[in-house]
Amino acid sequence: MTATFEPTLVSCPACQGPSLYAPDNRFRPFCSERCKQMDLGAWASESFRVPTSPPLDPAGPEDLLKH
Repeated sequence: MTATFEPTLVSCPACQGPSLYAPDNRFRPFCSERCKQMDLGAWASESFRVPTSPPLDPAGPEDLLKH
């Protein structure tokens, strides 16, 4: 028994346009090479970041030397 894959129309993560999520779309989940490259460029330039809070008690360099 082989599983069949049903193509799905999804939103492109880069431009929000329609993108065919199927094996014959080599850029999936993106709609085009341009959108895939734009996303890669954003990762490479560190545009995608996870927000964080500053530490509650920042350790100074002198604290790192204590044993």
